[in-house]
Amino acid sequence: MAPAPLVAADYRAPGLPPRFGDTDPHPWEGRTPASYPVHGIDAARYQGKIDWRTAHANGVEFAWLKATEGGDHIDPGFSANAGGARAAGVAVGAYHFYYFCRPAIEQADWFIRNVPKHKGDLPPVLDIEWNHTSPTCQLRPPAATVRAEMRVFLNALEAHYGTQPVVYTDPKFYADNDLGQMAGVEFWLRTVTAHPSEKYPNERWSFWQYSGTGVVPGIGGTVDLNAFGGSREGWANWLAGRAQ
Repeated sequence: MAPAPLVAADYRAPGLPPRFGDTDPHPWEGRTPASYPVHGIDAARYQGKIDWRTAHANGVEFAWLKATEGGDHIDPGFSANAGGARAAGVAVGAYHFYYFCRPAIEQADWFIRNVPKHKGDLPPVLDIEWNHTSPTCQLRPPAATVRAEMRVFLNALEAHYGTQPVVYTDPKFYADNDLGQMAGVEFWLRTVTAHPSEKYPNERWSFWQYSGTGVVPGIGGTVDLNAFGGSREGWANWLAGRAQ
């Protein structure tokens, strides 16, 4: 028998949006996630089929769904959820999980082959972080190589989709590869124990992943929680300028 779905009301915590919960909340101080008006999630096959109308009604305004990994893996969560998210009024986009044992151009081509252009969708995302649990590739290339390969991937996607991709990463990968020197990159930054200004000093960012253990109505298990780093008006302007 499947476990009972988590109920967000059972996991309310200070600093979170009012209808979200967290199974392992951080004691937020200073500028909290709740101080940002626009929130969303990112998800993969692990979240199963999401009730998007319920999620949207409870504060989910955008969602990035895992679509591809490496050069030969497809995540079924994208095809299972993208249409429902769009129909419910949730801005949806696709992300690619980077694999360091395959050339960047092959990975870009794989993403392009499997993620059709869809007018109004969010920009594509490059999710790049060290993957120490990979059973097939734990390669850690030099920082200069990492940045060069990132450029190859990002340029290929921008040329195809007509909008600049977003880069998702975490503090260690960002520091190890000196990503702060990559001019013009738009970042989605993970930091679940501090505001991005503390973990990424002086970096500009558009999205903040502030929890990996969130609970949201309409989603059966835990899910990553994210905030857009601007006002509601800023969100509307960002969508108008950056959607496909």
